[in-house]
Amino acid sequence: MREVNELINVDDPAWPAILEELSGTGVPVEVLPGDAEVGRAGLRQLQVSARSNLGGIVLNCGGLLVDSGWLRIFGSPRGTEAEALPSLAEVNALPSTFDPAWRPGGGLVVAHDVLGGVFVLNGADPRAAGRPGEPGEAVYFAPDALGWTSLGAGHSAWLSWILAGGLEEFYGNLRWDGWRSEVSALTGRQGLSFFPPLWSAEARQDLLATSRRAVPMAELLGLSRDSCLQFDGVDPGFLGVA
Repeated sequence: MREVNELINVDDPAWPAILEELSGTGVPVEVLPGDAEVGRAGLRQLQVSARSNLGGIVLNCGGLLVDSGWLRIFGSPRGTEAEALPSLAEVNALPSTFDPAWRPGGGLVVAHDVLGGVFVLNGADPRAAGRPGEPGEAVYFAPDALGWTSLGAGHSAWLSWILAGGLEEFYGNLRWDGWRSEVSALTGRQGLSFFPPLWSAEARQDLLATSRRAVPMAELLGLSRDSCLQFDGVDPGFLGVA
């Protein structure tokens, strides 16, 4: 186990490069202020260094709100406001004090989207967790398909893909006129629930015919999990605490 100073004091930290990439992107991204102590504790528990993009975000910021909050990439935010974006530590139920035996199980949840989609970095044995892809690879739980898909990239390449505008095509048929103002009005712990649901034939045929309402993200994730169990009898696994 590496101590926190060893994880933080590296010759080539990722954060300056992340800031440079953020300054050059045409994608709207809000960098939330971070809590250094929460970040240090997160790095120690995860045993990732500031050399990695994951470590850089957890240590240096409270998270990234991409596309007016459509995508929420978790970091270590300041404060404990009830409506604020949760930390990566909270979302993944990290121990409150350092536990060398703790592991992220099926994988580490790194982001939620406003639809209830979940981005995860695979753990050591994706097959055992019922996930596609290789260890450390980014995978996505799609609320419109009620299943996981591999993204073919690790955390750094996934972040670069997002900042290069990859979300526009990724969510192309799941966005509607005026989505940005609707999404920006949500809190960091809310998502959008659709009726009929996104996975229904009605929503797939005509998204504009659905109705939407803001709900707690925890409720949205719970609905997805219940739907998976009801229709396929397959538990999608841990989707994060929200």
